[in-house]
Amino acid sequence: MINQIRIYEIFDETKESFLDRFDRHAARIMESHGFNIVAMWETTKDEKPAFAYLLNWRSEEEMKSAWEAFMADEEWKEIKRQTAPESGNIVGEISDYTLKPASFSKAI
Repeated sequence: MINQIRIYEIFDETKESFLDRFDRHAARIMESHGFNIVAMWETTKDEKPAFAYLLNWRSEEEMKSAWEAFMADEEWKEIKRQTAPESGNIVGEISDYTLKPASFSKAI
């Protein structure tokens, strides 16, 4: 098992739109492609809003395949088009970390 954590820079003016889109659409579509979302958090980075979520995968291959399927999903592409703010991006920088347990970790 491996975990993946993703942290999205979001913006005050589009924060609620982002959270609504993730809750109503992204999480549902991700789950249909085999994503196991363990937890989601609102947070801040440098006093700016951010959103983080933790995924659980059986392997890196499963993770890569699921992400490819999600990014190619026509429903997701259409939702992104429909919910894109006229004033710019809804998401800024994305940090993505694959977490593999250390040999001495209790997570093994």
